[in-house]
Amino acid sequence: MVRSLLLGAGAVVLLLALLVGLLWGFQRSLIYLPDPGPVSSAGDLLPGGRDVVLHTSDGLDLGGWYVPAPARDAATVLVANGNGGHRGMRAPLGEALADAGLGVLLFDYRGYGGNPGSPTEEGLARDVRAARTFLLDDAGVPADRLLYFGESLGAAVVTELATEHPPAGLVLRSPFVDLASVAAEHYPLLPVRALLWDHYPLAEQIAGVDVPTTVVLGTADSIVPPAQSRAVAEAARRLHRLVEVPGAGHNDAALLNGAALVDAVLDLAEHTTDWSRP
Repeated sequence: MVRSLLLGAGAVVLLLALLVGLLWGFQRSLIYLPDPGPVSSAGDLLPGGRDVVLHTSDGLDLGGWYVPAPARDAATVLVANGNGGHRGMRAPLGEALADAGLGVLLFDYRGYGGNPGSPTEEGLARDVRAARTFLLDDAGVPADRLLYFGESLGAAVVTELATEHPPAGLVLRSPFVDLASVAAEHYPLLPVRALLWDHYPLAEQIAGVDVPTTVVLGTADSIVPPAQSRAVAEAARRLHRLVEVPGAGHNDAALLNGAALVDAVLDLAEHTTDWSRP
């Protein structure tokens, strides 16, 4: 019996070691789930949009779609995607915001939507800075009319950006405390905090971001637990609103372009600028 127990324990240890090795070696394939494209032109999916190219500080050219704001006082929303798909999946959100009178930039990170490169935490930080630079320098969007919108992983991306370049306002949809915290929900037996190369310390960073912040979550989110998004809201230095969408899961339409989500963005735009809804 003792021998059987030892053999069983050895098998468990070996299995855990194998899982740890796989997580270590392939972790970015588990974190980043790009759709390589190709992506249609803006005119095919986003009325009023045009194709643009964003130039990163390390020499990559990234594809994006830009819809200019229809009025000088209107806000423009920089949208940072989650970890899956490409910008085509966010076209309904872009269209809803544009229809409401806001400017919108949708773009893809490196490795997504036909873009060159491979995604990493450092790389995505460069990518979102390229998006901001395009809006301010090329499109002429005033800094005090710029909102950041981040979806899930993108919430961490724009929060990090906001620590260096604060926007007029910040919308975080389904944010997590940090990457290790959400990974531990899905891999509870593995030492994910010790293994991860990318960290995305969202809750820690949002505490130092002094801009009005709205957090939107779905109460049935099984990917980012609602408790994590609520913890981010509690950590926010200037929480404007916490919006809970009843029964909504992480990838449900209600959290893509649903009325509560769009209203949360419009409300923050009104709160942070002189703009009012048409």
